[in-house]
Amino acid sequence: MKELKIFSPATVANVSCGFDVLGFCLDTIGDEMVIRTTDKKGIHITKIEGYDLPFEADKNVAGVSALAMLNDAQPDYGFEIEIYKNIKPGSGIGSSSASAVGSVFGMNELLGKPYNKTQLTSFAMKGEALASKSEHADNIAPAIFGGFTLVKSVAPLEVLQLPTPANLFAVIIHPQIEIKTAEARAILPKEIPLKDAITQWSNVGSLVHALHTNDYGLLSNSLKDVVVEPHRSRLIPHFDLVREHALKHKALGCGISGSGPSIFSLCHGNETAQNVAKAIQNIYSKTKIPFEIYISEINTEGIKIL
Repeated sequence: MKELKIFSPATVANVSCGFDVLGFCLDTIGDEMVIRTTDKKGIHITKIEGYDLPFEADKNVAGVSALAMLNDAQPDYGFEIEIYKNIKPGSGIGSSSASAVGSVFGMNELLGKPYNKTQLTSFAMKGEALASKSEHADNIAPAIFGGFTLVKSVAPLEVLQLPTPANLFAVIIHPQIEIKTAEARAILPKEIPLKDAITQWSNVGSLVHALHTNDYGLLSNSLKDVVVEPHRSRLIPHFDLVREHALKHKALGCGISGSGPSIFSLCHGNETAQNVAKAIQNIYSKTKIPFEIYISEINTEGIKIL
């Protein structure tokens, strides 16, 4: 095999209480990429559609992660990458991680799968760092492993794959404004009150337990963020209104996806998800901000070959 086409999914990071450690994978939103081997050594980005991104490998997220793998694998050939970008950069649903993951996943397949999922995550983090100015894996891990993941440690890298309760859906509203990850990180406090830290890690623990036990009530009660959301929500127009109406229509919980501006709502069942999406759409359509809404099952497979 010398060429393949892949689907690299969008993801939701943080999942309210799990800043920089929790994430889950989406099914209906993602980039497509074509990876092929070439006699010309190095990494060559030959085509980009969807958004204006750099073709230079060392300036492109997909290229940086690919170079990290290439430098380790040392093959006597190179790779060409085509990027069909469907996830808007700065949308908060893992646009940069989809690019970073896509290149290394495709290359690994063409190399004969010498690297495991944790190693792929490590390479992809190098590309993610280009976009966010720090190495973190809460978007990358769910894209590679699928479902819900918890990044237990970055150094050394350790990713835990968590169970996904059946019949769990996500509703995503993406207001068409841009929030850069690096900027959203810059507004966060360097220190937090101890009582907030206790609340936060209690919610993370109970959320993980809820996933393991299919306890939707506990899941709902755990999707609370007292550390990051109070600061970042100010960057997202009408965030409180979206959350109010999502919960009113029986969403399990509602929070900021990644660094925003996208907002996620987790729902038990497709019917509830449809009702939540309709309610959010009715509210946001009264604003002057263009937006998109997606409904997706939790993608337990992760990135895949098309």
